[in-house]
Amino acid sequence: MSGKPRLTYCNGRGRMEPIRWLLAAAGVEFEEIFLETREQYEKLIKDGVLMFQQVPLVEIDGMKMVQTRAILSYIAGKYNLYGKDLNERALIDMYVEGITDLMQMILMFPFSPPEAKEKNLDSIKERATNRYLPVFEKVLKQHGQDFLVGNKFSWADVQLIEAILAVEEKIPAVLSGFPLLQAFKIRMSNMPTIKKFLQPGSPRKPPPDERYVETVLKIFKK
Repeated sequence: MSGKPRLTYCNGRGRMEPIRWLLAAAGVEFEEIFLETREQYEKLIKDGVLMFQQVPLVEIDGMKMVQTRAILSYIAGKYNLYGKDLNERALIDMYVEGITDLMQMILMFPFSPPEAKEKNLDSIKERATNRYLPVFEKVLKQHGQDFLVGNKFSWADVQLIEAILAVEEKIPAVLSGFPLLQAFKIRMSNMPTIKKFLQPGSPRKPPPDERYVETVLKIFKK
């Protein structure tokens, strides 16, 4: 194994995508192993690699890390994206948790039955425009800086730009009433490491399609 972090998950977004985003934003190259069969997954469990019998799995600094939040916290701390003190870290945590709640709806959307998709899409739009995006528009207005916490790029900024782009894929005009978030999106998208991650051929994964859904169900659903 090289010195690069090694990520084990399906070849799709899921719970690994925010980890890919954070590593990429930190300028860290990584390797990926894609699970394609239930047997691969069961072997990881049998070998005792997955503490709670779940992926994502990230091998980094001699550790085999599981649990998305723990992995993200470690990466944010290691690459100085987790604030300068406990107060800033608390803000980052709150913002990240809120964004994660919104992203959970996006995460589950491809697995919705066809008859529920329109209703679920309406729920995403309602939550995004009435609950989550107004919070960050207000934060940027009151804070008066380019970034959400302090005046320094952090994990919270990475999570937010990922979420904005994911919601826009479903609801293209979702930022129409949020001018500061529109400007934030442009700033973040032009940061060199993020700009690179948004280019074709990067490790960023496309929106989930039917093949991805089938693969996930085949591997993880008994």
